[in-house]
Amino acid sequence: MIIQPMLITSTSKLPLAPPAVTAALSGSAELTHLGVIRVAGEEAAKFLQGQLTQDVALLGLSEARLAAFCNAKGRMQASFIAFKRSHDEILLVCSADILAATLKRLAMFVLRAKARLSDASADYILYGLAGSAIESVAGGAHPVWSKVDLDAASLVFLHPGAGQPRTLWCAPTGTAAPAGPALALDLWHWLSVQSGIAMITQPIVEAFVPQMLNYESVGGVSFKKGCYPGQEVVARSQFRGTLKRRAYLAHTRGTPVVGQEVFHASDADQPCGMVAACAPHPTAGFDVIVSMQTAAAANAGDGRLTLGSAVGAALTLLPLPYPLLEDI
Repeated sequence: MIIQPMLITSTSKLPLAPPAVTAALSGSAELTHLGVIRVAGEEAAKFLQGQLTQDVALLGLSEARLAAFCNAKGRMQASFIAFKRSHDEILLVCSADILAATLKRLAMFVLRAKARLSDASADYILYGLAGSAIESVAGGAHPVWSKVDLDAASLVFLHPGAGQPRTLWCAPTGTAAPAGPALALDLWHWLSVQSGIAMITQPIVEAFVPQMLNYESVGGVSFKKGCYPGQEVVARSQFRGTLKRRAYLAHTRGTPVVGQEVFHASDADQPCGMVAACAPHPTAGFDVIVSMQTAAAANAGDGRLTLGSAVGAALTLLPLPYPLLEDI
C-alpha cells in the first residue's frame, strides 16, 4: 500500500524557479563530488547480496539500483547507485567523502569470497545529465533505474527532479564527455534535492535507517532478499508499524548545511529532525531534504519548523515527488 506524503499548502510565499530554469533546464555537469567502488570477480554479486539492502543477485545488465550499506543497528553507513559493467564487475557510485571508509568496512567482510574491492574513481568519469540533453545522448526516455550502455559509457536513469529527467553517465577515463551544454553543479544538486532522494554523505553517516530517508519508497530496499547487516532492524521498522521519522522536502530562506538540526515550536530544546541534503534554489533561499518526526511534520504550519534552533530560519514543507510506501 502507498500513502500520499504530508503537505503544507501555504506555498504562495515560496520562490518559483523561472521557466527558463525549470522548463528548459538541460545540460551535463561533471559530478566531482562522487566516487566509484569497483567490486570484481565471479562472486561479486554474491558478496554484495550479503551486505546491501538491495537484491543484487537479481540485478541485470540493463538495470541499476539504489542501495544502502548499514551497520548492525540498521543505520546507513553509505548509499550507492549500483550497476553492472559486466557479469563479473559491479560499480558502486557513492559520495567521495565517505568512499575510503566505506571501502575499508566492506573489505572486512570479503573473507573467502571471490570478489576484489577497489577504489576505481580514477578509472571513470561521472556526469549528470538533465532535461533534453538526455535525448541527444540516449535517444529517448527510459524507466527509472534502467541502464543503457552506449559504447563504453553506461547511462543510469534516475528519479526526476523539478519535473526534469535525470541520468548518471559513467564512462572510462579518457572517454569524451557527453555532448550538450554545461550545467552548473549547483543546479544538479538542486535537481537531486528536488528528486526527494538524499544520498549518504559524511555528516549523516549512521544517522538514519533507510526508511528515515524514504528508501523503501524509491526502490532502495528489498524486503524479499536474504540477510544483510541491520536487516532485522530495517524489517522490524517496516512491518511493525514503528516508522516515526520520514524524509520531507522543504524550502528555507536560511542557509542550511547537511547534518544541521531542525526544531519544532512545540519543543524549543529538542530537535525533531536533521537536514540530509540541501542545495541553493535557483532564485532565492535553499531547498532541503529533512528527515524528521512524522508528528512534527503533521503540525508544521505557520513557521513552526525552524533551522538550527528554535529561533532559526523557518522551513516550509513542499510536496514530495513520489508517494510513500505505507508501513505494514
